[in-house]
Amino acid sequence: MNYILKILLSAIAVIILSKILPGVEVDNYTTAIWVAFLIGILFTFLKPVLVVLTLPATILTLGLFLFVINAGLILIANNWIDGFSVSGFWTALLFSVLLSFFESILYKILK
Repeated sequence: MNYILKILLSAIAVIILSKILPGVEVDNYTTAIWVAFLIGILFTFLKPVLVVLTLPATILTLGLFLFVINAGLILIANNWIDGFSVSGFWTALLFSVLLSFFESILYKILK
């Protein structure tokens, strides 16, 4: 139940960001839920693998390469979900940072 609530809160954050950021578009609320679900799956399963594979670059950049990994995962979600579009890498980078920020605020309100 808690996981479903987190997905819905993430979908709300995706909708808010699509209204704020130019270059990010979400067609409807169902698409936002699918985006939140897919991003959660990608960040849970694919991100740890990518972090291990890019560990030297992450260490060399003092962890800033993790932002690149997050933006890449957002771009993967962009390619897989119709109705969700991100205009480019820098928009995906800003989207991922702001999504993390909004999710942390919404999760604190939840508790």
